[in-house]
Amino acid sequence: MPAGHKEELLDKLNQRSATVVVVGLGYVGLPLACALAEAGHSVIGIDLSIEKVRGINGGVSHIEDVPPSQIKHLVNQRRLSATNDYGSAAKADVAIIAVPTPIDEYRVPDLGFVRSAALSLANVVSRGTLIVLESTTYPGTTEDVIVPAFRDRGYAPGVDLFIGYSPERIDPGNRDWHIGNTPKVVSGLTKSCLELVIALYGSITSTLVPVSNIRTAEIEKLFENIFRGVNIALVNEFQVICDAFNIDIWEVIKACSTKPYGYMTFYPGPGLGGHCVPVDPFYLAWKARQLNINTEFIELSGRVNARMPEYVVHKVEQLLNARQRALNGAKVGLLGVAYKKNSSDVRESPAIKIIELLLKEGAIVTYHDPHVAELRVNGHTLHSEPGLNEFLAGQDCAVVVADHASIDWAVVLRYAPMVVDTRNALGRLNAAAATFSFPTEGGTD
Repeated sequence: MPAGHKEELLDKLNQRSATVVVVGLGYVGLPLACALAEAGHSVIGIDLSIEKVRGINGGVSHIEDVPPSQIKHLVNQRRLSATNDYGSAAKADVAIIAVPTPIDEYRVPDLGFVRSAALSLANVVSRGTLIVLESTTYPGTTEDVIVPAFRDRGYAPGVDLFIGYSPERIDPGNRDWHIGNTPKVVSGLTKSCLELVIALYGSITSTLVPVSNIRTAEIEKLFENIFRGVNIALVNEFQVICDAFNIDIWEVIKACSTKPYGYMTFYPGPGLGGHCVPVDPFYLAWKARQLNINTEFIELSGRVNARMPEYVVHKVEQLLNARQRALNGAKVGLLGVAYKKNSSDVRESPAIKIIELLLKEGAIVTYHDPHVAELRVNGHTLHSEPGLNEFLAGQDCAVVVADHASIDWAVVLRYAPMVVDTRNALGRLNAAAATFSFPTEGGTD
């Protein structure tokens, strides 16, 4: 590649005047697109959802962390637009792929979205373009999937165009850590590629963490999430043990957290949610098996966490039975159905599995969540019930799944007849005596 292509692109990135295409406008892609547009770049978002495209172009946000006012401002300033046409990438200086990387029913990685995005971009981009993958995936994906897509079109990656990988670090609902101040890991196929990736993300992020190669960046992201998943599995298993001994796990954790060294606090819950932590262990396990490496510890943690919704339903049944009530026909209301507090993100939320299990047992299930207006479970659409007092009064048992700050927990404590509190939301009110504070038994009539 003529040296001028690199220098020209580097100048545009440093001057924040590049044309950037972001493929995938979900929880990762939309905040990223807005951050790049706010920095001064001209951003085109590509998404196959016509509803999302129309919404963004009309100044509407489908992501709670991205305010509609920001979308409207950027669209009006002509710094942000959305389309479902990959042809728009023909004029791109940079193309970022931020599409889902799910697993199938056999826990095998599904790179269909990544592969499709790469092939579509390869058909239209020009020489000198920087291509960056942000999607979480196993080590080798960028070199084995992204690079061949462009090589097959006659480009020599690292020579005719630039390739990089920078794993997303988006935490929905987190007001303290965002794209601007969260350290970002960056990598490139070659030294020149890395230089351009640094220039790109340096325009929106205060701290960059360059690593020596792309595979290191890919596995770093997996280890971040696997580390969290393994430790949550440990505390979830310990929760069951404490329950059997009639010991308050939350008191145990509070005591442990006073140790100033050698201990890091993790909390139990109803199961893992979100796109990354429940999925990433299986990405690495699948790839490791190809190298004849067993990942027993990692896979075990995944199984422990996956069993937690069943444990929650079992505790609901126990509490109802203690009051001479059967689960079949009981009215069970979930408080919060997002996978984490203060978020509208329901991807892989344990609430979905809990609802499925409760319905299977014949319970009448509803929910209240100020962040999630509707939830689809097994083809059925449930809607958030308004009026917290009235909602609680109509239940036989309530289950705390997401401890949103916008829920008045004092009201829950006052009006819920029985509660399975998987997040210690009520315990934090120092009033556990009137509740069933998960996992210690209790309840009110």
